[in-house]
Amino acid sequence: MQDNGTEVTAAGIARLAGVGRAAVSNWRRRHADFPRPVGGTETSPSFALADIEAWLRAQGKLAEVPPRERVWQQLVGHPEGPVTALTHAGCVLLLVHERPNLWLDASAGSDERLAAMLPAALDQVLDARFGPGPERTVATPIGPRLLPSAPLLRGAAELAAGPGARKAYEFLLGRHLDANPRQYTLTPEPLAELMAELAGPARTVLDPACGTGTLLRAAAGTATATRPGQELYGQDSDPAPAALTALRLALSTDATVRVAAGDSLRADARTALRADAALCHPPFNERNWGHDELAYDARWEYGFPARTESELAWVQHALARVRDGGTVVVLMPPAAASRRSGRRVRADLLRRGALRAVIALPVGAAPPYNIPLHLWVLRRPERAPAQPEVLLADAGQFAGEGRGGPDWRSVRDAVLDAWGTYDRTGRLDDRPGLARCLPVIELLDDDVDLAPARHLPPPTATGGTGRLTDVRERLDETLRLTAELTPAAPGTGRAAPRRPLTTVGELARAGALTLRTGTNGGHARVPVLTDHDVLTGTGPSGTLPESDEEPVLTEPGDVVVPVLGGGTVARVIDDATAGAALGRSLVLLRPDPAALDPWFLAGFLRGTANHRQASSYASTATRLDVRRLQLPRLPLEAQRGYGDRFRALDEFERALRLAGRLGEQLVRGMYDGLTDGTVAPD
Repeated sequence: MQDNGTEVTAAGIARLAGVGRAAVSNWRRRHADFPRPVGGTETSPSFALADIEAWLRAQGKLAEVPPRERVWQQLVGHPEGPVTALTHAGCVLLLVHERPNLWLDASAGSDERLAAMLPAALDQVLDARFGPGPERTVATPIGPRLLPSAPLLRGAAELAAGPGARKAYEFLLGRHLDANPRQYTLTPEPLAELMAELAGPARTVLDPACGTGTLLRAAAGTATATRPGQELYGQDSDPAPAALTALRLALSTDATVRVAAGDSLRADARTALRADAALCHPPFNERNWGHDELAYDARWEYGFPARTESELAWVQHALARVRDGGTVVVLMPPAAASRRSGRRVRADLLRRGALRAVIALPVGAAPPYNIPLHLWVLRRPERAPAQPEVLLADAGQFAGEGRGGPDWRSVRDAVLDAWGTYDRTGRLDDRPGLARCLPVIELLDDDVDLAPARHLPPPTATGGTGRLTDVRERLDETLRLTAELTPAAPGTGRAAPRRPLTTVGELARAGALTLRTGTNGGHARVPVLTDHDVLTGTGPSGTLPESDEEPVLTEPGDVVVPVLGGGTVARVIDDATAGAALGRSLVLLRPDPAALDPWFLAGFLRGTANHRQASSYASTATRLDVRRLQLPRLPLEAQRGYGDRFRALDEFERALRLAGRLGEQLVRGMYDGLTDGTVAPD
């Protein structure tokens, strides 16, 4: 069966064969019969997938291509691009899921017969899930366009035979999103679930900026058991994500799915809709949102948003599309709570009882990850409240360390408990440092500043002093450990005799160690060990852009050395760090355990004189030539004696770092406690 021109890169070949990319380069050099490139560029050529498969099998390097990898390579190598391929695959997986007999009938025979019969079968299932043809975002692909997709479609159906059509599509879509992180605005699933729970069970749900459909899928997940016949409405300005989202929702839920393409502010496809709930993660800081042409639009019930207040336009659009009493949850940048240009709209939202809660999330909850985003919970007023109050909450205390993200369980428990109490009773007793219920009249000043942190009472003295006591106890324990680990004073005896030296380069040539350098790209899901992580002794915190390069993955016992900056650092990889990808400006040394002790190697590489003789200097930077670093020639048993001493020094160094961090935390907490009154001077 012809593969219709599907192409695969060197990185794809490496994944198919389960080897590194360097092995593929070696095959190309050593084997005259290796398939010739059929496309790509000189530095990143592509090859015909069918030719590569045949060659790998002939060489005994491939027994069978894993179905997942084969389908993925067919998808990324599709002549019309991966989005078209994903759409075609999604249509067929929906057919397999809902009308398997139609698929079996259409797929029996040649690819030409499949392409000819499939449109009629797809029309039936797509009309049933998305409405009549003209209303559908997912258009039925015609026969000629389906022919190049035939191998992909058969492969996708085969893939669905194991985990099912739903999981097969989630795998393909998820891998596509990971490979193209800059093309899509993604809402993390824990945040989407929190927003759906704040909105509550709803029969009809709208997302006017639906992106990849994460919010609508979360809304379906909260209500399918209690709301049969649920309807999900979405709209996105880009037709391609709109089609992918429609297929994703149709495959992941039994709800009625209606997704439209177009800008919701300029070309709203749901003017007659009055949903039970609306969830929205709008684009932030858009100047060109339609300010000039929408000045007299009926949606601006609470005031015409300024050109710089696109988020307030999305808030009012969502409110206009829910029924009286319907709930709206919108992810907002923190500046929207306090910018002067939006104060009139904020004031009217408060006066009329539409804005019910502003919840500050921890840093790292969603992109952009460096600022604490807010959730606004609104409800379309059925009548004007007699004494309107608003809930202000701040979950910032649940931020995680590094790039691991927040403690979502604690965020969810704290936020839903505060919102549930307020929503049931209309009131909430102050929860110092976390939440309070504030009369609207107290917020209606010249600024109408809704930032929760500016209005919450400080943490209680018990909580504040309790946390400081815990930090103090940890610091005491760490300092005791540091004292125990302090190296003994050197003896006054004679110095160690001079020993013959070798270099890292000589050891690499002799096979005693392998030398690898960090890459500029790789797999988006793999955590990356950066040079900053090595210098500070922290866990992997970086990411790599998706590329054809095969990342270098660390293993226990590897020694990692930064090559820029002039610091004398070498880190031995432990079990906790193993599996991370090697970042840029790092060199990895993998010693042969029968020839070299890793701690012996790392310790001698850290010598100041060693670094000085192996470094070169530019006008603004120092670069280390790792191959020139020296260490003595010693038998393995003698190496281990040095290695034990170097390991003890490393433990001492880590204890000092921890003591420093705890000390800073204690000092900062004491300053905060004394200034906010939670700690008395005595």
